[in-house]
Amino acid sequence: MKEVLIKATFLFFLSFSPLLLFANTGGDCIDGEVEEKCEDQNVELPKVFLIGEYAEEFEIASSEYSLQLLDACKQDMGMAYLKWLTMLFEMEDYAQTVGLDLKGVKMWIKVFWNEEGGVDHIAYYLKPKSKNIDKEELTIFFTSFMEDYKFPLVTEEKFSHYGSASFPILARGKKDNN
Repeated sequence: MKEVLIKATFLFFLSFSPLLLFANTGGDCIDGEVEEKCEDQNVELPKVFLIGEYAEEFEIASSEYSLQLLDACKQDMGMAYLKWLTMLFEMEDYAQTVGLDLKGVKMWIKVFWNEEGGVDHIAYYLKPKSKNIDKEELTIFFTSFMEDYKFPLVTEEKFSHYGSASFPILARGKKDNN
């Protein structure tokens, strides 16, 4: 019995050892010449992407857009919140214009703005209790939205904000009954 177990173990490792040699390569970058090719493959951060994809590029962009929205608003939380909410309202209105139903969509979202308020990148991830929505359709929506949208803030440096969004934006419907 012991001899059969030893033979089976030997055959198992013999069969899978060629696969194990290639499993630890980390892609194509394993030695000098190939590693140089990998360094030359500058992966560009897409305009819109899921949080978790492009992790290294996301970190680089986060450091390039290190000024936070609150700091860009000179620590005025009311102003920062109003500007953020205004952008979410604009997204909601644009979704209605293009026929996309965002009702029930809940997400974490990070927006990267340039100095003039143009949106350079949007990273998002749907929350577990979000309405199921096609991610490709949502990515196309964000890409289209950011083409013409200008955030109502001009700064001397790029800035970003990581936050949460749930549609519909309920604050819009509140009215003062006094």
